[in-house]
Amino acid sequence: MIEGDRLILRDCRLLTGEQVDIQVEEGRIAAIAPQLPREAPRELNVQGHLVSPPLVESHIHLDSALTAGEPRYNQSGTLFEGIQIWGERKPQLTRADVKQRAMATLKQLASQGVLFVRTHVDVSTPDLTALQTLLEVREAIQDCMTLQVVAFPQDGIYGEVQTAELLEEALKLGADVVGGIPHYELTREDGVRSVHRIFELAQQYERLIDIHCDEIDDDQSRFLEVVAACAIRSGLGERVTASHTTAFGSYNNAYANKLMGFLRRSQINFVANPLINITLQGRTDTYPKRRGITRVKELWQNGLNVSLGQDCIQDPWYSLGTGNMLDVAYMALHVCQMTGIEEINACYDMVTTHGAKTLQIEDNYGLEIGKPANLIIWQADSKFEVLRRRPPVRYVMVRGRLIAQTQPAITTWELEGKRLNLEPSNH
Repeated sequence: MIEGDRLILRDCRLLTGEQVDIQVEEGRIAAIAPQLPREAPRELNVQGHLVSPPLVESHIHLDSALTAGEPRYNQSGTLFEGIQIWGERKPQLTRADVKQRAMATLKQLASQGVLFVRTHVDVSTPDLTALQTLLEVREAIQDCMTLQVVAFPQDGIYGEVQTAELLEEALKLGADVVGGIPHYELTREDGVRSVHRIFELAQQYERLIDIHCDEIDDDQSRFLEVVAACAIRSGLGERVTASHTTAFGSYNNAYANKLMGFLRRSQINFVANPLINITLQGRTDTYPKRRGITRVKELWQNGLNVSLGQDCIQDPWYSLGTGNMLDVAYMALHVCQMTGIEEINACYDMVTTHGAKTLQIEDNYGLEIGKPANLIIWQADSKFEVLRRRPPVRYVMVRGRLIAQTQPAITTWELEGKRLNLEPSNH
């Protein structure tokens, strides 16, 4: 266990490939240099392994996590059956239930190097049980993790009479981000109206925006253009996130290219959720089946900020999931055909630095002098190797304090009666 106010990490490999020592004082990075003098009472020899800023979970639903099969499993695998099942589960929510599942999921995330999380929380129930519980969880874990809470009207702002009021009440209670789901509103007009209302609330309460936008296979679902227009006119730009945008993958190229120009002007963020998008979308297709994911590669090539999320962990929409962000990035590089070295490295960035930009936490994120010493250590030597092998995170540190470590596995072979211990390597 490495604890205390002064610490030196020896022989660290940065994401740039540079070999350095990192000195931590009072929870912050005090120095980064090739060879620091031996002045700290505590040291950890990293042995040339990769030291990285923590992983960022840009999009998850902690209120529904670990509820798969309650009250039943999603047999069709569709988004809309998931919403129906969640509607049946919501009335049974209690604070104890939500807190237990959220804390278990966050612990699972932290053990795998995730220290920054944005969770969407359904605010469609009059008692706001899940919202209030997750605000309490946010405060309870603030010494080791940063949790942003999105007020998310799962059934649409205008689907029920009281939801618009509940959304605003959630912001008054302290939700960090305004959410929405325009493609699930009762009409196209309600969807446009909901986007405008989200921007009004964000400006009124000085909050960020993260909208479930066009999470559907319908190539006529075009609320992303409305979000982009509102971002351009309001000047909110980088404070705005469009999540999913799966319909973007179905737009004809003439419209998509025109829209891409508007998106560059808007400078909004995007979150793709490849594990979930490729399983929920395209369910009504025969063959060829659509990939069901937004134009991640093209957005990245156009200089727009794209990050990745788990979205679901064992809930009505997805019965699998472990909280491992490398699974998410690995799926992204395959389904988005981002297999060039620069593209693979970009997929790693999408679960680290790009996620930090989406959450607007860049001032307190990164391996730079003066910033909090929040970092993870991989038994690998590059972003490429991390995604190729997907090793467990060796060490997770918060403000220079070790909070989790995972011992690497050792494989024992028996060959012609001779026992060989093969230590893990980077190859």
